Amino acid sequence: MADVRVLVPLAPGFEEIEAVTIIDVLRRAGAEVTVAGLKEASVEGSHGIRMTADARLAEVCDRAFDLVVLPGGMPGAANLRDDDRVQQVLQTTAQAGRWVAAICAAPIALSSAGLLRGRSATSYPSFGDQLEVATYREERVVVDGNVVTSRGPGTALAFALELVRLLFGDAEHASLAEAMLVDL
Repeated sequence: MADVRVLVPLAPGFEEIEAVTIIDVLRRAGAEVTVAGLKEASVEGSHGIRMTADARLAEVCDRAFDLVVLPGGMPGAANLRDDDRVQQVLQTTAQAGRWVAAICAAPIALSSAGLLRGRSATSYPSFGDQLEVATYREERVVVDGNVVTSRGPGTALAFALELVRLLFGDAEHASLAEAMLVDL
């Protein structure tokens, strides 16, 4: 299996369920997941849970990743949207034909980076109007080209497993879902 490199930027106010689910499921599948704090290695989520990142974003943002995936939460998603380095890594990754993904409120960062124009996307319901350049969908997970979006904490597992399917194939997706007792 080829090495699959994933970047998960964590901004203050990230949604903990989404971040942990994404990181855990992708690591179970064998991805090399780098968790990067925007400024500090220790980042507090929107519900007061503190996580220690592997690195600071400045230390890794010039590397090539197969997937950049953004957890939602507020104000975490706004912090991701407003960070020039996050915007640059999203644009560079997408322009190279690699995957970019966001869940909950975080699709606003994809929209800000110009990556949703002419695409279908979803988000947490109250953020749909901020994705005005996209065709808004209410499905749990939406894949359009190399862009993947999802709705929120309740869809985090389906989102993470879909990322596994896209990166590793159907067999790994099914095997991991079975091992985790997830009904597909």
